[in-house]
Amino acid sequence: MAHHHLRVPEAAAPPLTGHLPFADAPGVPDPIEVTSRFLTRGGRPWFPVSGEFHYSRYPAAEWEEELLKMKAAGVTVVASYLIWIHHEETEGRIRFDGDRDLRRFAELCARHGLDFIPRIGPWVHAEVRNGGLPDWVLARDCAPRTDDPAYLAAVRPWYTAIAQQLDGLDRAHGGPVIAIQIENELYDQPGHLLTLKRMAQEAGLNAPLWTSTAWGGVRLPPDELLPLYGGYTETFWTEADGGWPDTCRKHFFFTHQRDDEGIGADLRPLTAVRGSAPDASADRFPWATCELGGGMAVSYHRRPRVDAADIAALGLTKIGCGSVWQGYYMFHGGTNPVGELTTLQESHATGYPNDLPVLTYDFQAPLGEYGQYRPVYDELRLQHLLLADFGHLVAPMESVLPDVRPRGQGDRETLRWAVRGDGTSGFLFVNNHQPHEPLPDHPGTSFEVGFEDGELSFPSVPVTVPSGASFCWPLRLDVGGVRVEWATAQPVCTVMDGDRTVLVLAAVDGIAPEVALLGAASVSAPSGEVSFVGGRALVTGVRAGTDALVEAETVDGRRVGLLVLDAATARTAYRGVLWGAERLVLADGGVVFDREEMRVHSAAERPSYAVFPSPSPSPRAGGVRDGVFTRFVLGEQRRSVGDAVLRLVRAAGPAPEPVTGVMGRASVPEDKWFETVAAEYVVSLPDGVPGGTLLRIHWSGDVGRAYVGDTLVADQFYSGRVWDIGLDRVPVGELRLRVLRGDDTAGVYVAEGSRSAAFVERVELVTVRRWAVR
Repeated sequence: MAHHHLRVPEAAAPPLTGHLPFADAPGVPDPIEVTSRFLTRGGRPWFPVSGEFHYSRYPAAEWEEELLKMKAAGVTVVASYLIWIHHEETEGRIRFDGDRDLRRFAELCARHGLDFIPRIGPWVHAEVRNGGLPDWVLARDCAPRTDDPAYLAAVRPWYTAIAQQLDGLDRAHGGPVIAIQIENELYDQPGHLLTLKRMAQEAGLNAPLWTSTAWGGVRLPPDELLPLYGGYTETFWTEADGGWPDTCRKHFFFTHQRDDEGIGADLRPLTAVRGSAPDASADRFPWATCELGGGMAVSYHRRPRVDAADIAALGLTKIGCGSVWQGYYMFHGGTNPVGELTTLQESHATGYPNDLPVLTYDFQAPLGEYGQYRPVYDELRLQHLLLADFGHLVAPMESVLPDVRPRGQGDRETLRWAVRGDGTSGFLFVNNHQPHEPLPDHPGTSFEVGFEDGELSFPSVPVTVPSGASFCWPLRLDVGGVRVEWATAQPVCTVMDGDRTVLVLAAVDGIAPEVALLGAASVSAPSGEVSFVGGRALVTGVRAGTDALVEAETVDGRRVGLLVLDAATARTAYRGVLWGAERLVLADGGVVFDREEMRVHSAAERPSYAVFPSPSPSPRAGGVRDGVFTRFVLGEQRRSVGDAVLRLVRAAGPAPEPVTGVMGRASVPEDKWFETVAAEYVVSLPDGVPGGTLLRIHWSGDVGRAYVGDTLVADQFYSGRVWDIGLDRVPVGELRLRVLRGDDTAGVYVAEGSRSAAFVERVELVTVRRWAVR
């Protein structure tokens, strides 16, 4: 038996306010302010969720639907690097056309109620050539990323061009720009950061928040830039043989250390971090993030694979640690544009320690290079739904750690948990997952959390916290006049069913849902048992599912419901406006809400969606009851137009001789090898391939490239994953695939599988169809 105890201190003193030179535009209805512990908007604590999406790496015609996908996932703020070399590859010719149309992208954010953060550089990194600096800047006689007048003279027109594009889109004009990031990962030039901020302001850029990345022991100009932190589950930039970095492992523990000295460590000496005071600004600034890893890129020498559970555990742990702003990099993958003069990826050829693919920037993100939904999208959406309804409660709460906690990063036996609390209520966070090194089950687990006016002991019977589980439980959460003293299920959101407030909860796999209620005169639970002890109702034996609705009524007649979904069903849940009211939707696929329309994206043959509450009479015929939901079938997929045909043209020859580049790391083979020793296949596509179709390639090897004629249209470094190519981007009848064999002794880390054989096992067509529901 393991009884875990923690006492939540009395409510903390009010945070510092007005101490920072950040000000919103006068007269806006929802002014943004920064306190020393959290942000506010319209005078209410505000918990933003931001996701990175690089517009210049994605087709402009598809931006709107992809932004709606991000919004449906609970992203409230879209961040994007403005990659200078994508816009001004040739000096003096700054392009904002087509996929570079910054203004249109920002306007689409505004149209759909999404805030926007331009990360204006000029150096951005982003795994792009020269970190985003055009070649012509580096050809000048200047010192980049300093106050060298020759360098600033090159930057000034770029900032002016950005300001012109965003003119009228600031908060004073009702626009979406809430923050502007200066530079990126510049740890030792506070004076230069301040110079860039002043230049941007002089160019006409305005925002209530000015931000900077703050990892790596950064030195920032005092109080001028809001420090933003990060944390990744894996890295592509460390050594091939270095194992799982400790800088990643630490993110699966509850701590109050904000800095991640590992991010960007390949581009700065480690001595820059050692001995620094990474949390020196903690008393003046809240803990905000901009780069929690939504995935991870692959480099040639190191090819990590991240799983949905890894990212979900990291995100939830950061909330428990004290984050008040969840910011993900990347949330949406993309493709490098084709340069007019050069390729535009980070590479050894440009002096960087890592060789990246020429085209793909998929990043294993929640939304992939072609808009594919990944399982992590569902995991994060579950957390963001919680923040949408309860973030204003969580943000001001302090993070409290138990006295008994892991002794170090090698401790896998001690339960990892924390509470966010305000003295009288809170949320309990548990993380029993980390990559690579599974954590054990914790049988016989119970908790005791002390507040100012008493203690909560729960569950009623000790439970086993399963290996791999990460979750949040509510403590003294008010729902429509009934107080949820505690629940062994995670809050998802609330919905209104007539005059009844319904709290939706997600069960944790392996833990029986229980709910303790205070203030309920009567409670009924069709799939559970109710007992009253000391004025508190305890509901046990709930069988989680679409029919697990616990109903309660207060003495004054107010009605409250608690709907306990099983873990798998909860991960299909969306909330949005449908048929004139906000509803909970369960869907076989992705869902977006667009004014009066809901659209479902699904590759299922007969996808369906379920709605709660369903209006009566229903706008759609044919619905059937699914617990308290009404479920509708959308119809069959159109008949397949045929299969892709795979034909081997040339078997793979020997692996190219390994070559090393910067820092002695393995370099990607030269182009000539794809002409001579790569396995070559022709993929013939049937006529009439529907829009939204992926060519899914099951393969093995070292590097794969796809061509239309002699034009490279897609590429991939093998990391054990399937290789998707969006056929909307290559509307042709035939593709050529070339796959190189790799040398497994050549200093290349691959998460799964071997590179020593080069072949395509099979290909398939996967069509994601879109249905509109009105």
